[in-house]
Amino acid sequence: MALSGGGDSLALLAMTSDWARRRGRALLALTVDHGLNSDSRDWTRRAGDQARALGADWRGLAWTGPKPTAGLPAAARQARHALIGDAAREAGARVILFAHTREDAAEADWMRARGTPIGRLRDAAPSPAWPEGRGLMLLRPLLEERRADLRGLLHARGLDWIEDPANADAHFARPRARAALKGEEPLLPQSPALDWAPPDQPLADAGVLTLPRTAPLAAFAAAVACVAGVRTTPRGRVLERLRRRLAEPADAVATLSGARLELDGGEVRVLRQMRSRDPQAVAPVPLSSGAPQVWDGRFEIESEEQGLRVAPAFGRLARLSAADRAWLSRLPVQARSAFPVLLADDDASVLAFRRARMRGLVGPRFGLWARSVGGETPHEAELAQAVHGATPWNHLF
Repeated sequence: MALSGGGDSLALLAMTSDWARRRGRALLALTVDHGLNSDSRDWTRRAGDQARALGADWRGLAWTGPKPTAGLPAAARQARHALIGDAAREAGARVILFAHTREDAAEADWMRARGTPIGRLRDAAPSPAWPEGRGLMLLRPLLEERRADLRGLLHARGLDWIEDPANADAHFARPRARAALKGEEPLLPQSPALDWAPPDQPLADAGVLTLPRTAPLAAFAAAVACVAGVRTTPRGRVLERLRRRLAEPADAVATLSGARLELDGGEVRVLRQMRSRDPQAVAPVPLSSGAPQVWDGRFEIESEEQGLRVAPAFGRLARLSAADRAWLSRLPVQARSAFPVLLADDDASVLAFRRARMRGLVGPRFGLWARSVGGETPHEAELAQAVHGATPWNHLF
């Protein structure tokens, strides 16, 4: 669980440690020191003391390096989720608890209505950190609770919490939301489920998703993020342009956030777009030996060999063997160029799964998204896990 040391997270720690003790479960509390306050080291130490006193394991994490002068809360949130995701996966966890309350959900709604790019809080959702949070679900068991009730629990147990002065700094959107909503009864969080079930995705392991043209716009936004391997879904005007394109009856091709959408009759095929003018995407990347490595946000690859590099097949198809070209011929044309190949020191090219353990991430990521917005929480045992090595490649054919 994420533990800031504030009242909400301390109340969640107290309740979760009781639950874990009864169930015989291990509980790891993770505290991120953002380095934004002179007292942050002391706050982190106090959080660790409280976690251990309540019977949880604890680990402190630090957001180091330069901090942005603009968009600091969003950058801090992104860094926090990435650090927590990495640490949770390393510990072998599948679920991370966050202590968001009914007031947090109301404040997020207030901020979003005024243009802040922040998502709706759900009681269960995939980690927003990518690729650090792959295969992890976030649960928010306090989303229907009020802060005042949690403070009452802490007083009853004699627990003291930290008050971050940034929570009252009107330079930031959340404190302004908190001030604007002060005294109002927070509404019960609303996370409407989509009345939509995604079709089977037989090519998801190769990085290809296919949706009906009538799928919700949010499904296309999620598919684009998953197929392009990026952290966030497209939104705003670019998504509105896609909505208008989908409403037109004609077949067409659209590109969006690194993805290619092929509108063909009643179906839309979403693939990774590889272009020579995107040198960062097509350039070979050294493959670290002995540890899983996420490439292009879409595949997890692991090999014990030294000196290998991973790259898309784009511009390298002619160097592949006849057998590899025959294998790729079963994929859509654009998907062939985006499929990963390994380059050896002699510059020989081979499909990555021939020489390494490889796992496609597009399908599992999209599946978790579809289930969460459909109101379903997967069981822990169903969540993808590759902490001690990548899952062997599941051959498509």
